[in-house]
Amino acid sequence: MKTIAFLLHNNFEQAEYEEVNNQLKDKGYKTVLITTNKDKEVQGMQQDVNKGDTFTADIFAKDANVTDYEALVLPGGTVNADTIRGNEEAHSIINAINDAGKPLAVICHAPWVLINTGIAKGKTLTAYHSLQTDLENAGANFVDKSVQVDGNLITSRNPDDINDFVAAIDKALS
Repeated sequence: MKTIAFLLHNNFEQAEYEEVNNQLKDKGYKTVLITTNKDKEVQGMQQDVNKGDTFTADIFAKDANVTDYEALVLPGGTVNADTIRGNEEAHSIINAINDAGKPLAVICHAPWVLINTGIAKGKTLTAYHSLQTDLENAGANFVDKSVQVDGNLITSRNPDDINDFVAAIDKALS
């Protein structure tokens, strides 16, 4: 059974974790929740502004071994993405997955992380519309579509794109 890791901090867009996680489990994947948070309880958000549910992470980022995962998913949420993009432990995991050529699936505001890790440059990506200028300034080609695949990178714009996002992850792992 292939294992897909989710990496997040706190105040992430709940649908981009929960719905993606549930759909991937329904397709037969095992999932693991990794956090950079100081404790394993992590806070979801609804539409980036209202508190959602809390979830318990399986492992802290400092203890994660990327060889255990076939793919990595980065949910969005403005605060979550902004925190992750400044976190060196997160960068190590993201870069190791990318360097191994494993699927790196990034949605909504999470493509900010691709800028800080240097992965965005020269890639064709999509993201939440407000990230267009940031991505272009980082040397990426921005497209406005539900899912964009460029090599091992899979990007989507927002929760409305989750079905296409999950289908692209599944295809990449088939």
